[in-house]
Amino acid sequence: MTLHDDLALTGSEISINNLPASVSVPFVHAHKRNEEVYIVLAGKGQFYIDGEKFDVEEGSVLRLDPAAARCIKAGSQGPLRYMCIQTEAKSLVQFTETDGVPVDVKPSWL
Repeated sequence: MTLHDDLALTGSEISINNLPASVSVPFVHAHKRNEEVYIVLAGKGQFYIDGEKFDVEEGSVLRLDPAAARCIKAGSQGPLRYMCIQTEAKSLVQFTETDGVPVDVKPSWL
């Protein structure tokens, strides 16, 4: 499920993905400009990154440079569910602590 249109995203791409047991993304790929952050939500599997294999499981978080050759595979015991967040590398100019500004409004629960 790609959330680009549903959330009207303008600075990132977010997808939630499910790979059935023992299934792999059918290709190795890299990117021209975008880094990716993968967050494993459930299950176990393996990442292939630049010729090396890494085991992942629920709670694993990986950040990949655009040029990194990558692929992912679910483990044999069950599906692998993960989120992928893609953003142009080196485009973040402000972080939460420096980008947030107070707004003079209070929600009804305060």
